[in-house]
Amino acid sequence: MERRNLFLGAAAALVASGGSYVGSTRQSTAGPRAGYFPNAALRTHEDKSVLFYDDLIAGKFVVINFMYTGCGDICPGMTANLVEVQRLLGDRVGRDIFLYSITLQPELDTPEILRGYAETFGVQPGWLFLTGRREDVELLRRRLGFIDPDPVVDGDLQQHIGIVKFGIETLDRWAGCPALANPEQIVRSIRWLEGAKDNSSRNASATDR
Repeated sequence: MERRNLFLGAAAALVASGGSYVGSTRQSTAGPRAGYFPNAALRTHEDKSVLFYDDLIAGKFVVINFMYTGCGDICPGMTANLVEVQRLLGDRVGRDIFLYSITLQPELDTPEILRGYAETFGVQPGWLFLTGRREDVELLRRRLGFIDPDPVVDGDLQQHIGIVKFGIETLDRWAGCPALANPEQIVRSIRWLEGAKDNSSRNASATDR
């Protein structure tokens, strides 16, 4: 776990770029990197169908992590931590900021199981738990940068990367931090990226003038 935490501490980086994906999902058609994020069809813990790009991230400030309900180590801690992050952000969650947790075991984590998991932790509206086709979840994991450089570690589900990433798709700005970090620190990091968004808007306005 020490080695993992050291690796996670270096996670505040942009998502790596990549080529377009041809497969079961439609591609994003807007934004600064059109075609990078697959428009994967997912289901929420409320058993609603959503498209990853169109419905979840396009034009939004998002906070994303990966987990699975059968995880007995890091996932419960991450989820409990993010519940506190949601509390600190208050009613901005679901309005200005959107939280998403994507299961790493989509074959087992049905919407019903994810709903029970969310209820157990007292998750509030504005935070969605998501499942889908295995190949789509794996593509999203890689495109979002939730990978370990060691392929052996990366292939071990129980050593999955315990980070939370936040991003602004319209600006192509992404950062992250350990999901087990102090909740106040996570919120400060989110607000830091939000400040970068505001600065970009001001700079764009100044350029237009």
